[in-house]
Amino acid sequence: MRAIVIASPTGFEGLEVRNVALPVPGKGEVRVEVRATAVNRADLIQTLGLYPAPPDSPADIPGLEYAGVIGALGEGVTDFALGDRVFGLAGGGTYAEAVVVHARTVTPMPKRLTFVEAASMPEAFITAYDAMVTQGGAVCR
Repeated sequence: MRAIVIASPTGFEGLEVRNVALPVPGKGEVRVEVRATAVNRADLIQTLGLYPAPPDSPADIPGLEYAGVIGALGEGVTDFALGDRVFGLAGGGTYAEAVVVHARTVTPMPKRLTFVEAASMPEAFITAYDAMVTQGGAVCR
């Protein structure tokens, strides 16, 4: 599969498209065929070598948000089926044609959303909503 890889930690100039191995989901995981991703502050900092990926995420493929379809199911996954439209957060690796994530972290995508809209929500929108509404008590009308 193709992925945008940090070839050199020099910002966007250090990114390049490479062919990498297609990830295989393990027990409790799914592979999502990424249709859209987003760019956020953590991704920008990672391209400079200042934000390491978690140990279970690709160290050289940035990207925290995704929207796509389920392409493979790991052992024991029963809540999703191949082709389901989903979105969510990953520890990294979403700047690729596919990413493996734990099934518990995947959310079914509302039919009214496009892949681009859904990919833009997990980090910025949900974080802001949680801070303002859930934690801060703001009322949405």
